[in-house]
Amino acid sequence: MKYFCDLHIHSRYSRGTSKNITIENLAKYAKIKGLNIIGTGDFTHHEWFAELKEKLQEKNNKGIYYFKKDTSQSSLLQYSDLSGGQEEEKEVGFVFQTEISLMYSDEEKSRKVHIVLLSPNIEVTEQINKYLASKGRMDYDGRPIFGHLPCHQLTADLKKISDDIEIIPAHVWTPWFGLFGSKSGFDRIEDAFLDQTKHIYGLETGLSSDPKMNYHLSCLDRFVMISSSDAHSYYPWRLGREATIFDFEKEISYDDLIGAIRQKNKGYSGTIEVDPRYGKYYFDGHRDCNISISPTEAIEKYHNICPVCKKPLTIGVFHRVMELADRKEEYVAADKPSYYTLLPLFEIISAVKNISTLQSKTIWGIYNRMIKQFGNEYNILINVPEEELSKIVDEKIAKEIVNIRNKQYLIEEGSDGVYGKLK
Repeated sequence: MKYFCDLHIHSRYSRGTSKNITIENLAKYAKIKGLNIIGTGDFTHHEWFAELKEKLQEKNNKGIYYFKKDTSQSSLLQYSDLSGGQEEEKEVGFVFQTEISLMYSDEEKSRKVHIVLLSPNIEVTEQINKYLASKGRMDYDGRPIFGHLPCHQLTADLKKISDDIEIIPAHVWTPWFGLFGSKSGFDRIEDAFLDQTKHIYGLETGLSSDPKMNYHLSCLDRFVMISSSDAHSYYPWRLGREATIFDFEKEISYDDLIGAIRQKNKGYSGTIEVDPRYGKYYFDGHRDCNISISPTEAIEKYHNICPVCKKPLTIGVFHRVMELADRKEEYVAADKPSYYTLLPLFEIISAVKNISTLQSKTIWGIYNRMIKQFGNEYNILINVPEEELSKIVDEKIAKEIVNIRNKQYLIEEGSDGVYGKLK
């Protein structure tokens, strides 16, 4: 069985997140998306962690937790009656997960690195929280900031708590908080984690890169590419927009999942990616100056200086990959798992209908109709034939879904915090 897993999300206690995020909504919309397992998000926040302990229960001591349906009242959106056949499907599992921000100086350079942590159970999570509380405050934000805590020290200390804790550098290429980011990142993983690099097995690609781009660096060959949504809401155009796929014949456990990431057992099957050009940091640019340009143009024409304000451009992911790559752009990695390149169904409907507000009743209506007929969004985007789609929705929508499936579409590239757009 394939398990579609989104292992990096946030709760309503993180900055810039929907205040309507509840465990119930996450479980509901993850199923609609087609996800089997998601991260809990923000287990470092005391209020969210208390809610997780109250409303999730572990089954069969496998480290996967499930929502207790009878513990709270429904708070779903009024346009989201998507019950058609959903209740009979297997419930969505949760893995204890959080993201933390490390900010410190290293050799007189400021470093800002985001890290995703996965924990095997409540008991280990409590120990992680106790350790982090000794390093700084955690009550003000679901993604807390820790100064003077380098990547290698965090890793060594967490491994003393439990070897089952998984440490994954988050969205490794983003300019501001990625391990390889142009603003404060490193050129090699070993520069950040030193002798603790031996404990790093997975790298989160982020929305603005995909596995192919990462394989242009031979030093990354040994790492498993993890894709996650980093969702700040439970809406279907955020949750599960990227995911990691595992394949097991039995019911999955936390140990199976981590073993696949660490390549101790088979099971890692690939990823779901948005087109990197859709990501907010693919091209170089200046948001305030309405400048978005390719690395070649930024380097050769403008020398990485904004032509409007004359300040340095925000160097994007594509540019940064080009800087560090030791393989040519046409390089194709052999014997690597395949991945899907998709866009959220809401974005497709929005583009075809020329409706900019994703919360539109029109878009919800079309989306609901498709989900009721075909079960979940991944099935629609990956499997359903065009002729079947056309029986339910406008032929233009059906055609665009298949075009994206076949990589026959155009995207206006994102940059400096602005998402790309499907043309």
